[in-house]
Amino acid sequence: MSNNIAKPKSHLRWRVADIAVASAIAVVSAVIYWVVSAFSTVPWNFLEYTLPGLAGLINGLWLFAGPLAAIIVRKPGAALYAEVLAGVIEGFMGNIWGILDTYLIAIVQGVGAEIVFLILLYKHWNIWYATLAGAISGVGSWAFSFVKNLQGIDLLGSYGITYLISSAVSGAVFAGILMWFLYKGIRKTGALSSFASGR
Repeated sequence: MSNNIAKPKSHLRWRVADIAVASAIAVVSAVIYWVVSAFSTVPWNFLEYTLPGLAGLINGLWLFAGPLAAIIVRKPGAALYAEVLAGVIEGFMGNIWGILDTYLIAIVQGVGAEIVFLILLYKHWNIWYATLAGAISGVGSWAFSFVKNLQGIDLLGSYGITYLISSAVSGAVFAGILMWFLYKGIRKTGALSSFASGR
């Protein structure tokens, strides 16, 4: 009797190296997230004072683990795994939001980035898709903020729209464009030779 059970395509199966790299990205990102959290109050208040909702411009500084892991590892769940692990580590290190909220928003942000690569079936990789993944992750951050903290503010009012646009732009730049160029720089070193992203 033949075995007709379909096996996952080899390029989509996780290897130990994939887990190690995604985990390393998450750990480094968590430390950066934690540092940003500690020093974000002044720029946040300045941007909010300049134009309410503009503070979303710094949200991308908490969004890049997922897109970077996805670009390098190129396996289903890489963006979600790295973003959530980074959020969990950051939460345990201590920040102004607490462990649970940090964990929950990390899930939303990770899903936002993951959706883009899922739609592409983990086959297409370029700066435009990376930028889109960062932007959608930013939209996830915006949505979580309204559900959790900004219920009394009109979602489609001037604040809501400004915060949406600034969060998406920040995600596109910090988590998308900059991560693509970081990946390209890492690839040039030969460190990714054992990954599809390095060939």
